[in-house]
Amino acid sequence: MELTNIPYLASSSSSSIFYSSYSRCTCRGKKAGNLVITASAAGGRCAADLACSQLVEQENKDALSGPRSSWHYRRREFASAILLPFLLPHVDVSSAAETYNESIIRSGVRTVLTKAKAAGVLRLVFHDAGTFDVSDKSGGMNGSIIYEVDRPENTGLNRSIKILGKAKAGIDDIQKVSWADLIAVAGAEAVALCGGPEIPVRLGRLDSSTADPAGKLPEETLDAAALKTLFSTKGFSPQEMVVLSGAHTIGGKGFGSPIVFDNTYFKVLLEKKPQTSSSGMEAMVGLRTDWALTEDDECLRWIRIYAEDQARFFDDFRDTYIKLVDSGATWRTA
Repeated sequence: MELTNIPYLASSSSSSIFYSSYSRCTCRGKKAGNLVITASAAGGRCAADLACSQLVEQENKDALSGPRSSWHYRRREFASAILLPFLLPHVDVSSAAETYNESIIRSGVRTVLTKAKAAGVLRLVFHDAGTFDVSDKSGGMNGSIIYEVDRPENTGLNRSIKILGKAKAGIDDIQKVSWADLIAVAGAEAVALCGGPEIPVRLGRLDSSTADPAGKLPEETLDAAALKTLFSTKGFSPQEMVVLSGAHTIGGKGFGSPIVFDNTYFKVLLEKKPQTSSSGMEAMVGLRTDWALTEDDECLRWIRIYAEDQARFFDDFRDTYIKLVDSGATWRTA
């Protein structure tokens, strides 16, 4: 069998990139102008090969004996049911903790993710990774957010955890996936689902067994200078801080459509209109920290760049997201 190892998982719906190796038996043949199953695989014969051969032999007999009876149909359906596990990507359960099948993780996330839930899932990424501190390498993308939902800054995130928990249960039945990896992949899928860039995510993060230190996330009352200082302690430049803030383009913060990931966030910040919602209500559009960015010359320069160039925003967001979800991660060793 050909084994492929690629250390990055793409969030693209058309991608078929695998982090871990898997085995596949390719079965194809023809009979009377219709495809039937025959077995061929590199190397020794597997159980699927034998079953395939037996099925083909029976099909050939059926072709010579005229119309098939209902008994023949039932026999073929039974054989197909036996073959199905061999025709799917193989996952060695005994080594599931060390191996990953990209399609299983991605498909699991997509069974529970919708555009309406995307903003909450993306927020989960920021609040898990946002505890990172470069000075002592504490915190970061380690799945500890599941122990931190009772903190005021994480209000509402229990809903997103429950959503991903459903996906995790299904994925774990096939291969084990850490919360850290699952959240990182889910955030990338949330961005792509809403029309944003496709983001590759490296796999292999280990989960923390305890909560990260509290008080590491930015408070909503901070001004631009304080925000720049805080983000620098996490290893991010002012430009990276601005591009990550662009994630507020989705959700209920009032920056354009809540389910479309684009550069509307930056355009709204440049309008400098009264900060009320589009419905005319007094509810503030965005957070105080969003508008604080416009009061800093360096941040304002990047806001203007991204307001004019959505492709640049997408490229920079992709790169900074990768940096974010790798921050503070402890990686599984081979």
